[in-house]
This record gives sequence, structure tokens and C-alpha cells, in this order.
Amino acid sequence: MARAEALKAYRSLLRATRKSFAGDTVMLKGSAAEVRQKFEDNRGVTSEAEIERLLGEAREASSFISTMIVQAKLNSRGGYEVKPEKDHAGATLEIPSEEILRKS
Repeated sequence: MARAEALKAYRSLLRATRKSFAGDTVMLKGSAAEVRQKFEDNRGVTSEAEIERLLGEAREASSFISTMIVQAKLNSRGGYEVKPEKDHAGATLEIPSEEILRKS
């Protein structure tokens, strides 16, 4: 059971990184290597409680990557554009006004 759940979490993380970093070879390779290393580091964990904690962290990381990371792309004018998709948190990105920044 734990092996199947770990494999499911691993695949979910890889899917999230492929979606979030599509077109960015450096980030795709780096994130895949990081995910693999984290799972390899914990391959020998046998405690059920520890496995559940690690699986929870993996699920949380997958959700975070899918909903909170939006990659900016260089446009033809030399600036960067961010286009959040519907599954990103709030689906809007607003630059705070100077007034809001002063209050915080």
C-alpha cells in the first residue's frame, strides 16, 4: 500500500513540475532531479507515521507547485508576461498599488 501511494505521489509531483515549468528545460531537469532525490533519500523509511508524514508533504508540494507557481515568459518587447491559468490560486495576479505597499 505505502509503495503504491509513494509512486502516486511521485508521479503527481512530476506532473505538476512538467506543467508548471513547461518549456523551461533547466527547471524541468532540476525539479525532476530534486523530486527523485527526495524520494531516494527516504526510500528506507519504514515507520508508518513517518511515511504518512512524507506522503502528506509530497501531496502538499504537488498542490503548491500546481496552484502557486506561475512562470513568467519573455515577450517580444523585452519584458516578462505572467499568464495564470484557471487552476492557479485566485487566477488573478495584481500588482499592489503604492498605497497598499505603504500600509503593509
